[in-house]
Amino acid sequence: NAVITKSILKKTTGSINALSFASGQGLNEKTLPFDTYAQIIDGSAIIEVGGKATKLQTGDGIIIPAHKSSLIKPNGRFKLLLTVIKSGYE
Repeated sequence: NAVITKSILKKTTGSINALSFASGQGLNEKTLPFDTYAQIIDGSAIIEVGGKATKLQTGDGIIIPAHKSSLIKPNGRFKLLLTVIKSGYE
């Protein structure tokens, strides 16, 4: 019953993180100052960006623009890659 995060790459220009979600777990609404690409690598989830919900399944991805609120709701257990791009925001 947890969310596990593994940092794959962390630099001043961005980061790549793998996240594994237990059934019923998700990420609360947040707004980042950077563009982010989220890709489902196993399972499915609903990702809301700026209030618009999109159902994603294995292999699907979505861009979360900087300064837009986002919320990740699970559809059971799933795994996700988050790529944050900080370049151009210095």
